[in-house]
Amino acid sequence: MTIKQKLNALRILMKEKKIDAYLVATDDFHGSEYVGDYFKCRKYITGFTGSAGTAIITQDMAGLWTDGRYFIQAADQLRDTTIELFKSGEPGVPTMHQFLNDKLEEGMCLGFDGRTVSAREAEELQELLQEKHITFSVNDDLIGEIWEDRPALSCEPVMELDIRWTGKSRADKIAEIREQMKAKEADTFILTSLDDIAWLLNIRGNDIHCCPVVLSYLVMMENELRLYANAAAFSEEIRSNLEADGVKIYPYDDVYSYVQSISSDKKVLLSRANVNSRLVSNIPSEVTILDEPNLTLLPKAVKNETEMENERIAHIKDGVAVTKFIHWLKKNVTRTTITELSTAEKLYQFRSEQEHFLGESFDPIIAYGTHAAIVHYSATEATDIPLEARGMVLADTGGHYLEGTTDITRTIVLGPVTAKEKKFFTAVLRGNLNLAAAKFKYGCTGLNLDYLARGPLWELGEDYNHGTGHGVGYLLNVHEGPNSFRWKNLPGNPAPVLEEGMITSDEPGYYLENEFGIRHENLVLCKKAEKTSFGQFMCFEPLTMVPFDLEGINPEEMTERERKLLNDYHQKVYTTISPYLDEEEKEWLKQATREI
Repeated sequence: MTIKQKLNALRILMKEKKIDAYLVATDDFHGSEYVGDYFKCRKYITGFTGSAGTAIITQDMAGLWTDGRYFIQAADQLRDTTIELFKSGEPGVPTMHQFLNDKLEEGMCLGFDGRTVSAREAEELQELLQEKHITFSVNDDLIGEIWEDRPALSCEPVMELDIRWTGKSRADKIAEIREQMKAKEADTFILTSLDDIAWLLNIRGNDIHCCPVVLSYLVMMENELRLYANAAAFSEEIRSNLEADGVKIYPYDDVYSYVQSISSDKKVLLSRANVNSRLVSNIPSEVTILDEPNLTLLPKAVKNETEMENERIAHIKDGVAVTKFIHWLKKNVTRTTITELSTAEKLYQFRSEQEHFLGESFDPIIAYGTHAAIVHYSATEATDIPLEARGMVLADTGGHYLEGTTDITRTIVLGPVTAKEKKFFTAVLRGNLNLAAAKFKYGCTGLNLDYLARGPLWELGEDYNHGTGHGVGYLLNVHEGPNSFRWKNLPGNPAPVLEEGMITSDEPGYYLENEFGIRHENLVLCKKAEKTSFGQFMCFEPLTMVPFDLEGINPEEMTERERKLLNDYHQKVYTTISPYLDEEEKEWLKQATREI
């Protein structure tokens, strides 16, 4: 069916069920950023393939809300669908909630699959719309009823991580979380975020493309731990190991009936921002709910000594692969036909040559020329274009290794570039270097430091329409909370204090539609610096070990300090990476990291 036919089928079903507006979220049942094929309802009904966005369908219109990373892509993919694009955060653009409040009339009905909307958002909608006596229909998956060839739920094999990779046993992690429960006087802890569950139990899977997680829910009590998952995904050995640590597996969907049996005198700790609304609504109303951030959130984000050392190793391996790739690309762009898709395949080949490489941490972004202005561009057979020996290509890629997860962006010069391109290439790089070199007092958040990255662009009256940095998991989601670099707080998502052991991306950018796009990204590890009478100071250690392209830089637009920061970084890259290269690659790297 075409998008228009799908919308018509949905509207017929809405009319039958007396639903006036239907909300289709991106989320799966666990609030995941990326979702498995079974859960791609928003993609199915709109045709928009980005990782963030929400659709609202009524009888007379359909709209899609997405953020600045996807404005160009969404506009292109929604063309000729009758779906209107709402650019979230732009002046004059209503939020989804504002739109629903304006659009819905007295006594109308709003529908959505309650498993794909968080309890917090559902409650916000109910509070917002109560004056109009809006009713809610949340138990039907209308997209599922019209999606005839819907893929099955994933059930990929589960793997167990040894303590040499995790640095802490499953039993110790469980004991620490139970201590937190006791301190908060909670009888039960409900955890539904897939990366948190994988981290806590030292298991990994493949139920979401590029995200090594296992579809599951977890319910923890003082003397019992229930894991709701597809038992067929677990080997007999892993099931036995889990049971030895008190973890028993139950059928995936049974969690909804189980929570109905929680006795009224119990206190249940969960995060309404993460747990879906249907699960929370199934908990008896007499039960006390303690709405708190997941108890696993901070321990997962603060890497232990083993994880930190392993991540350094992962980034050396990744640095070797990406450095070899850049050398290959510059050498061959004039010799043979290379396209965006074949470029991604070649980089995958270089990574796969590294020991303990498990796969990509996200779909690679290889964007040449004007495509690089699309922040999260993803090449397809239809959009794939050849690279030429002129201009720049943006390569935002990453890998999973047993030693950890990587994420790196390099904007690579393939031939002559304009003065304008050099100007912004240099400005973005200055921001990257200044943020990486920050020294700050303990207690600062990413809000305090974001200006260091945006400053060179703001001085030019320019900016980029995305956050400067996100947390990164350990062999987990490449986007991991709570740490980040951004210049403003998000409702319900305050920026946390930057702690030693947090890994965050440093990725300012600049994008000019129909012209070019630039992004420079390293991962940095937060560490303690000196402690003085003024308190504990903090700093960052660069993990990523790949040169920035000197052919895109105008040194005259950099301060003496910034040039020294780049030279020092490049010296470290050469020292770290060159032992793993052949003589030709080593000589190239020596030139690529020369002092400016």
